[in-house]
Amino acid sequence: MIKVDYSQALLNEDVSVYQDSVSKVAKELMEHTGKGSDYTGWVDWPDNYDHEEFQRVIKIAQRIRKDCEIFLVCGIGGSYLGARSALEFMKGLYPELGPEIIFAGNTFSPVYLSQLLNHLEGKKVYLNVISKSGTTTETSVSFRIFQQYIEKKYPSDANKHIIATTDKAKGTLKELATKKGYETFVIPDNIGGRYSVFTSVGLLPLAVAGIDIEQLMKGSCDAYKELQADKIENNPAYQYAVCRRILAKQGKVAEMLVTYEPNQTMIAEWWKQLFGESEGKEGKGILPVSATFTTDLHSLGQFIQEGTKLLFETVLKVDKPLVDYSFPKDEENLDKMNYLAGKSLDWVNKMAMEGTIDAHVNTGKVPNVVIEVPDASAYSYGYLIYFFFKACAISCYLLDINPFNQPGVEVYKKKMFKLLGKE
Repeated sequence: MIKVDYSQALLNEDVSVYQDSVSKVAKELMEHTGKGSDYTGWVDWPDNYDHEEFQRVIKIAQRIRKDCEIFLVCGIGGSYLGARSALEFMKGLYPELGPEIIFAGNTFSPVYLSQLLNHLEGKKVYLNVISKSGTTTETSVSFRIFQQYIEKKYPSDANKHIIATTDKAKGTLKELATKKGYETFVIPDNIGGRYSVFTSVGLLPLAVAGIDIEQLMKGSCDAYKELQADKIENNPAYQYAVCRRILAKQGKVAEMLVTYEPNQTMIAEWWKQLFGESEGKEGKGILPVSATFTTDLHSLGQFIQEGTKLLFETVLKVDKPLVDYSFPKDEENLDKMNYLAGKSLDWVNKMAMEGTIDAHVNTGKVPNVVIEVPDASAYSYGYLIYFFFKACAISCYLLDINPFNQPGVEVYKKKMFKLLGKE
């Protein structure tokens, strides 16, 4: 399903050298005995998820779709990046059908929030607030604003327009939702935010958007089963994890995830949180950065080609695009572009990809790893995201760090709360 081509990664070691180490940490991961095992519920979630809640997601999403013009998702980090990346990957940037899905709760920006409030006017709105504790500041600020907007707009049945995805039993948001009578969905105790897209956190917004979440879960379940293959040569997730470790030893301190479609940019944003928050601790880890080519080649291409050799590229290649377009012929050909007439723009994009990889690897000596995905379907997305989950966990375990905590995040929060005057 997923293929990893590391033939141009310029590795100075064979990946098979890591077989014993990978087998050891993979066993710890699958048996929930490694570091951070309290948060490894995602490992077998695709095979044993809560089917009753899943069906409730589908039912409520169908009801909302019939009566909704805007579905407002209020969350930050893993509470929105997964759903947004999936939505854009499968529907594009300008989807034609279904409610408009808008994401809030991820910024304090008065400009964004004020303009969003104006955008909601005159439209049928539902609000999904997502927070494990209910105390995440950016989300709480936005939620109060939009909660009051909903209550004013729908004075008699505001509670039917607000859905809370939160802890199953405790926390500020759970208490508020119970008191207000909101429909609630559960964020499992043993799954952290950046690993939560296959839970109701991601599934509800996607179902409201019309995504086939059953196919998405099937893709993740097949990945769960197939990516247990022990041999590195048979497991693309292990190949990717080991390549990262070898390249880090070769002095590559940054990894640039490269996409060639604007609707895949949010996958890169989600990926940056996954790897940055999981791996960046104890003075270790590779800095995750991203770029959307060919657009960003015109700003970053020179540095990548001839600048400091601090990074390697991981290229996400989707074989079949969401849609394609044939370049038109012009009889006058004043722009001298008829050499592309009749050509698929996806083919043009792929040729740009091949030329760029060739230039960066063979002239610039920049290692490239290519992750190949068949298409932009729900099944492929589910498989791809689980692939990244597994590769990230193995990569971190090979570094002997806990992939599932984020102690450094608490430092800036404490400083911010002090300045804001929070007791």
